[in-house]
Amino acid sequence: MATKVLNTIGRRKSAIARVYLNEGKGNITINGRDLKEYFPSEILQYVVKQPLEVLNLIGSFDVKANLDGGGIKGQAEALRLGIARALVEINPEYKTTLRANGFMTRDPREVERKKPGQPKARKRFQFSKR
Repeated sequence: MATKVLNTIGRRKSAIARVYLNEGKGNITINGRDLKEYFPSEILQYVVKQPLEVLNLIGSFDVKANLDGGGIKGQAEALRLGIARALVEINPEYKTTLRANGFMTRDPREVERKKPGQPKARKRFQFSKR
C-alpha cells in the first residue's frame, strides 16, 4: 500500500469532514492549515487524534481533511469519525477496538427545527388564561 490515499466522510450535527488518509509521518492538515492552528484547543486536538491513539498509530499516517459547516466541536467530532472509518478501510480488524471506544457510531442528534407560533423548537409563549 505505497501511496494509496483513502477517502472517507464523517458527519456530526451540520459539520462534514472529507478525510484523505495515507501512510506518512503523522501530519494532520485541515483546510490547508495545521491541526494546532485550526483547533487551538488541546481538548479538540485530542478528540481528533483519539482513533489513532487508541490503535497506537499516531506517527504512521498523514491526514488531510476538508471541513465544512457546523461549529468547532462538531467539526472535530466529524473529523474523528472520518479518520476512524478510514482506519477500518485500511485494516478491518481495527473495527472492534474503534467500536468499543465509540468512534464508529455516527451521532444522529441534530438541531430540531423551530415551529411556527412558538419562539423556539419546544418553548412556548407564555400562556394567559385571562
